[in-house]
Amino acid sequence: MSKLGRIVASLPIPHVLRDRVDAQFDCIAPDRHLKTDEVIALANQHQPDGLLISLGMPMRAEHIAQLPASIRVMATTSVGYDHIDVAAANARGIIVCNTPDVLTDATADTHMLLLLGAARRAKEHVRNMDGGWKIRNGFFQGLGVEVTGKTMGIVGMGRIGRAVADRARGFRMPILYHNRTRLRADREGDARYFASLEDMLPLCQVLSLNLPGGQGVLMTAERFALLPRGAIFVNSARGSLVDEGALLEALKSGQVGAAGLDVFQKEPGYDTRLNELENTFLLPHIGSATVETRTAMAELALDGIVGVLAGQSPSNIIKV
Repeated sequence: MSKLGRIVASLPIPHVLRDRVDAQFDCIAPDRHLKTDEVIALANQHQPDGLLISLGMPMRAEHIAQLPASIRVMATTSVGYDHIDVAAANARGIIVCNTPDVLTDATADTHMLLLLGAARRAKEHVRNMDGGWKIRNGFFQGLGVEVTGKTMGIVGMGRIGRAVADRARGFRMPILYHNRTRLRADREGDARYFASLEDMLPLCQVLSLNLPGGQGVLMTAERFALLPRGAIFVNSARGSLVDEGALLEALKSGQVGAAGLDVFQKEPGYDTRLNELENTFLLPHIGSATVETRTAMAELALDGIVGVLAGQSPSNIIKV
């Protein structure tokens, strides 16, 4: 089989995909994650037909302007694409692909881990065990709150939001949701729709963010204040959606009882004051971090590159 062209990757190719990549492409791939300027340098050196990049590597307009004219397609191994200026890429004749659908379950599972970890004060108890279990909890010490039966409000009822709702129903949690548009009846099920976020927030004992980034700050001090006191806040979507200063104050005051966070405004240099609080449970953006999901994401990104270079229109092309 003749090769489709040459690609430059910003990340190592998974071992299980190496044979496929070698059969389809001349591939320049590193043994570590590269920075944007390193990828640009490799692209100008090797004049590839495509780029394979990851979420942590920004491709803004100024970066895209430095890419060689040989590039026809850029695929990111992520669902989110707010790190790419898609319009600038398209203006250069570069088609951009992402990886929708394949990370839904892994991210929804992580979301529930965040919820349970925050609700049950997991960080505090893990630290106790790491220290040799030197602290014995009394009858009314170290208590968390139950998740079962709490009302969950979901902001963003796309694939991941619906998967979170399915898992929450297993905890007998009533589901409310706010979305740009109301879901079809077969997707909505027993969930209750709110056209206004402000109308939904006072009813949310648990608030879950499951929407894409690139929409500005959603959770402000004013909106945290609308939640019932002691509500649990969970975010596995994007850190850019949250005013972290306002969240810190809400956590300190008890307005927000606990927070489970997998995403932050700055990554990896996040605001460590969040970790100093006992009522937080934090993870380092591992929502899709399973062997199965990361392999599937890389495969889908490669499928997009293959499709474009073969003159097709793959389903994972980002349209703006």
